[in-house]
Amino acid sequence: MAEHPDAALVRKGYEAFTTGDMDTLASLFTGDCTHHSPGESQMSGHYKGRDNVMAHYGKLFELTDGTFRVELQGIYPDGRGHVMSVHKWHADRGDRGIEMKGGLFFTVLGGKVSDIDECVEDIDEADAFWGTG
Repeated sequence: MAEHPDAALVRKGYEAFTTGDMDTLASLFTGDCTHHSPGESQMSGHYKGRDNVMAHYGKLFELTDGTFRVELQGIYPDGRGHVMSVHKWHADRGDRGIEMKGGLFFTVLGGKVSDIDECVEDIDEADAFWGTG
């Protein structure tokens, strides 16, 4: 059975993110897309607009000296413009490392991602890892 187009879009995004192909990743987002990151750390908040979302992703790599990586574990479309993904993320920051399960909830409009809600396994631990800046 063929993969649902919304699931294929999300998979393409993960592949672009994982390989550092930020041009392809950016092309998958609407101009006014939003990424919502949980918690109270310097990485938490609402990032509105493609450029701000991409800058947010760049900061993940900057703060971890390029060690931030994601292992995709599953993609689940609902066929009505939403996709859930489940992954494990890893990173090192200073003398601290982290490995945590998480997921993203995507809204897809017109074949592009318009909204991403991020969830993590342990918000307090994620906040402690990212710090307040």
